[in-house]
Amino acid sequence: MLNTTLKKDAIRKLKNEVDSHEQAGKETTTSAIKLHETRNNSVVVIDSIEQYVNSLANTPKEFDKELEKIKVNLSSFKVLSEIEYDEKTMLKIAGGGTAAGVAAGVATAAFAPAAAMAIATTFGTASTGAAISGLTGAAATNAALAWLGGGALAAGGGGMAGGGALLALAGPIGWTIGAATLITGGIFASKKNKDAAIKADSERLKITAEKKKLQAINHEITELDGATKRLANELYMMFHQFTRGAQDVTSYTSFTSDQKNKLIAIINNANSLSALFMKEIG
Repeated sequence: MLNTTLKKDAIRKLKNEVDSHEQAGKETTTSAIKLHETRNNSVVVIDSIEQYVNSLANTPKEFDKELEKIKVNLSSFKVLSEIEYDEKTMLKIAGGGTAAGVAAGVATAAFAPAAAMAIATTFGTASTGAAISGLTGAAATNAALAWLGGGALAAGGGGMAGGGALLALAGPIGWTIGAATLITGGIFASKKNKDAAIKADSERLKITAEKKKLQAINHEITELDGATKRLANELYMMFHQFTRGAQDVTSYTSFTSDQKNKLIAIINNANSLSALFMKEIG
């Protein structure tokens, strides 16, 4: 039949690109999980430093200001990390009733809890930081859920940094196409061969564009993970060496000039590390 080969070839290429997009999504999700683990380890280091500084007497007021900056930078990461990603939560995320919200809920439900948490904190810490930093408890959690479902936080929806990130990683299941339809080629069954080939090529180009975005984002996440890990390791060593040399000191005024300078450097580096939690991805 006329253009039968053209149609089959176009559908085959489309299926291959769907598979390629899925692989890019898996790789990006894996990178997000690694970043989440690195950030969890970093929080432990930063929290240890904060507790140590708070235990000292007669610390400068500037320390309080620096610790508050750190707290703001980490606030949304901690809130998002504490959300329980079970099926009921997914329904709550999609509860806004909008098509985008429901799609985001479906896409999120497709991920394992650890992956969903990693994705949320990777794309959400910067976007939700300002909105969540002044909230606590249930209010903070509800704000995080609204963001994750594509809802408004202060200035509006999250875009790629909101539910859109989850849709992109979920692949065509979250788009207007539908993965099952693509795989079976059913969407092309009623079309003429040439029209079906054109349609398949058009959808393939959309998927290729989204795949390239994911690949670029994956590179960003990998770079951020490396930078976070390096700074966290350096900070841990600085803090460990400092506390080992000042075991019996309980007041800031009892430190030597050199010790004071080292502690200031530790707090500054902790601030720099926390700032990496607010770095935009994508």
